[in-house]
Amino acid sequence: MDLTLSEEHEALRATVEDFARKEVAPVIGDLYEREEFPYEIVAKMGAMGLFGLPVAEEYGGMGGDYFALCLALEELARVDSSVAITLEAGVSLGAMPIYRFGTDEQKQEWLPSLAAGEKLGAFGLTEPGGGSDAGATRTTAELDGDEWVINGSKAFITNSGTDITSVITVTAITGSPQADRKEISAIMVPAGTPGLRVAKPYSKVGWCSSDTRELFFDDVRVPAANLVGERGRGYAQFLSILDEGRVAIAALSVGLAQGCVDESVRYAHEREAFGQKIGNYQAVAFMIADMEVRAHTARLAYYAAAAKMLKGRPFKREAAIAKLVSSNAAMDNARAATQVFGGYGFMNEYPVGRFYRDAKILEIGEGTSEVQRMLIARELGL
Repeated sequence: MDLTLSEEHEALRATVEDFARKEVAPVIGDLYEREEFPYEIVAKMGAMGLFGLPVAEEYGGMGGDYFALCLALEELARVDSSVAITLEAGVSLGAMPIYRFGTDEQKQEWLPSLAAGEKLGAFGLTEPGGGSDAGATRTTAELDGDEWVINGSKAFITNSGTDITSVITVTAITGSPQADRKEISAIMVPAGTPGLRVAKPYSKVGWCSSDTRELFFDDVRVPAANLVGERGRGYAQFLSILDEGRVAIAALSVGLAQGCVDESVRYAHEREAFGQKIGNYQAVAFMIADMEVRAHTARLAYYAAAAKMLKGRPFKREAAIAKLVSSNAAMDNARAATQVFGGYGFMNEYPVGRFYRDAKILEIGEGTSEVQRMLIARELGL
């Protein structure tokens, strides 16, 4: 088994690493504290082709694979998670449902601008009363002639209210709400459609430069042709999208965990206490060594999940393991890095303070740690 990256993947990784250090790192701190969306960075990532990495060339993409996206996410998150999650959500949640399940006409209409990073897509699944129970959908969509009429609300939707958001794919009940088994479908709603109200951005603990909002649908009318995939298969379709997304979130988590190592090693060489560099003290050196172990182990987990995914083999269990292990590693490393920095780690001017604020959501978004354990147990037949 050879875990060495191919020449193409290594070239991509190195390119994104250089971009993150030179273009993201110098500006993201100020954007983060002002809670501003990084439009210029997104435009540059679009020009690099990052939003189109796993999309076929015929739809304006780069014709690469999902692992390439994961490598890009890891390198971005070593510097900043707001930028990384904007890319992850734009591709995994915004473009991939259309790419995986849309008609050729839908792909031709929406994917080129999404793959170019000129526009962003979003996916509306979570509802205020749902959370981890994604099947508890209450938003409804009724056919009225050749139009869907959508009513309801969604919560915590990434990339849903930016100036460049073009489409939001939402899950909605398309059968009888009183039926024993809900018929849930996925429907595209273009930004700016009458009746769609996008709330102001949430005030968040972390990911402060990403766009996250609540959405409200009041008799929103869209063409019947905006149905994505089969009617009644919207929930099942999105569960498969979530499996892919968990591998991507695992990669992002590994990036944050590795970023904590990077910053801690640098600081341990610079900071002096009691007459010598703090890295000379075994307590600090061992703490950083444990951080590297966690990042390395988590990376192997998402590599394994991605390998199965690319071979077309079932990877639900591996995706859940990767997401669980890597999000734990990110949280633990962020806590440890803050400790290495001491009082300075509690200051927002240092990256580890930002990492600490960003890490917790990784144990919650795209399936909580508890949900991952539930999925792993089910795959074991429990």
